[in-house]
This record gives sequence, C-alpha cells and structure tokens, in this order.
Amino acid sequence: MSDAYLAPAASHRYVLDLVRSADRDRFLGALFAPEPARTDLLALLAFNHELARTRSVTREPMLARIRLEWWREAVAEAAGAGKPRAQPVVESLSETVRRRRLRPQDLVALIDAREEEIEGPLDVLRAGHALADLELAVLGVADESSRRAVRTVSAAWLMGEGPERDALLAEARALRREVDAAALPILLPALSLGDIGAWRKPLAYWWAARCGRY
Repeated sequence: MSDAYLAPAASHRYVLDLVRSADRDRFLGALFAPEPARTDLLALLAFNHELARTRSVTREPMLARIRLEWWREAVAEAAGAGKPRAQPVVESLSETVRRRRLRPQDLVALIDAREEEIEGPLDVLRAGHALADLELAVLGVADESSRRAVRTVSAAWLMGEGPERDALLAEARALRREVDAAALPILLPALSLGDIGAWRKPLAYWWAARCGRY
C-alpha cells in the first residue's frame, strides 16, 4: 500500500455536508466514532452514496456502467502512490484507503454489488455486507459477533419494511452483549429503522451509545 495522503480540507467539508444531507441517519451514527475514524466513515458513506445514486442519475445501462467504471478507476488511484483525481469524494476516500490500508478489491466489491442493480434488483445482502466490511476495517473491529451484527444491520438498511427486515434486526440485536463497543457508530442507525421521530434521533443515538445499545 502507498504512502499516506491528506485530502484537502475543502474535500472533507464537501463529504461531511453530502453525507449529512443524503444519509443523515448513518451520519449521526458516524459522529460517535473518534477521529480520524469519523472522517473515514464519512468518506465511505459518501462513496456508497455516489454508487447508490447511479441508477437515478442515468437510465441508460451503458452510461451507468461507464459511471461505475469511472469509480473503479478512482479506487485504483485511491490505493495507488500518486495523487488521485480532483474530486472531493475521491480525495477523501483516498486518504481513508491509504490510512487504513484498505484493499482495493474490497471497495470494488461494493461497486460490483451496485452494478447488479443496473438491470435487476439489488442484492441487499451482497451490497450491505460489502459496505459493512469496509466500515469494520476502518474501526479496527474484527471479532465475528460484531461482524455478524454490522453485516445484518447494513443489509436490513437496504430493505423496505417487512418481516424479513424485522428478522434481521432481531438477529443483530440478539448479539448486543457480544459486540465490540467500537462498532456502535455503525450499529446505531438500526434505531432509525423503527418508529423513532426525526427530532428525537440525536438524543436517542446519544443515549443508545452511552448504554451500548442499538
């Protein structure tokens, strides 16, 4: 893996604003991570958002694939030794990839999962697990119970309401006593899959983080 890289402050501000507006619930969870893990989680969430919006920015499958190929090239640059392309999310992601020594193939796995969505339904398990594994790597959490809980919550996040999502959340919450507390910033968004009001979320997240629950 290459030497360290520091993204411009303007890129970090862009990413923070993007995730706060586009993925507020997971943004709130990331705030409970210490720096620089917080910045790294936000970079991953911004990257995920850019991939997830592929189908909404173009309805032409070929153009969607070209867009995802652009991100594959950006990931290769992020993990390389040179300066990445001048795009705020790419620059922030590059800092994260090099600081955490993330494997390029793990980021490409998330791109590949989103490519399936171009002409078919999203495989929520594949996409959710790919993002979960990256977030766990950023937080330095490697135990199996935490991995199972985070993967389950991440997959449930991509589902609509229904018994399948409820079952996944129940599975994740059954592991509460076994998970590493360091994983809470990526488990707290499970609270938002219930009926909690938007105005109560910041306080609910704070209390859940303090109690070690989700």
